[in-house]
Amino acid sequence: MNEILVLYYSRYGATEALAREICIGVDSVTGAAARLRTVPPVSATSEAVDDPIPSQGPPYATHDDLLECAGLLLGSPTRFGNMAAPLKYFLDGTGSLWLTGALSGKPAGLFCSTSTLHGGQESTLLSMAIPLLHHGMLITGIPFTESALNSTTTGGSPYGATHITWNRKPDVLSADEKSLARKLGARVAETALKLLG
Repeated sequence: MNEILVLYYSRYGATEALAREICIGVDSVTGAAARLRTVPPVSATSEAVDDPIPSQGPPYATHDDLLECAGLLLGSPTRFGNMAAPLKYFLDGTGSLWLTGALSGKPAGLFCSTSTLHGGQESTLLSMAIPLLHHGMLITGIPFTESALNSTTTGGSPYGATHITWNRKPDVLSADEKSLARKLGARVAETALKLLG
């Protein structure tokens, strides 16, 4: 079974809900399986250390997760049009993988959540793409052939799957958001399998 890493940071559950829908899309592809991982929060206090295993939710990601997986789906809440600091902190620590080209040629997809319609979704997705491009990963988006992308009044972007929490509970996704998240998960999984031959 070829595993696709679904790696995210989520503070209030919105990005995690999107990640879980993406996992459903990955798991729908014969020969692929989702590996769900998160990253710990960062602290302004340099002495603060999180437990190595979270009390709930998926395990924290390691470099081995990136090495062992055939593809990556990366997600974050939006912070002023950029990815959240915990995800950036994790990616900043992947220099050794960059030096060896360990991620080069693997497909990657992106997802994010915002609390408002104009909260910077696409700039956040692009900010996550930049380090992956430096790693030589192949960015996979959502084509406009996906009908939900043309009709959504909530989340969704050709740059990746998105979720808007405005006037909703953070972890409640619209039908279009679920559909597009699953399509992105399946698309990255299918691409990974094609690249593996």
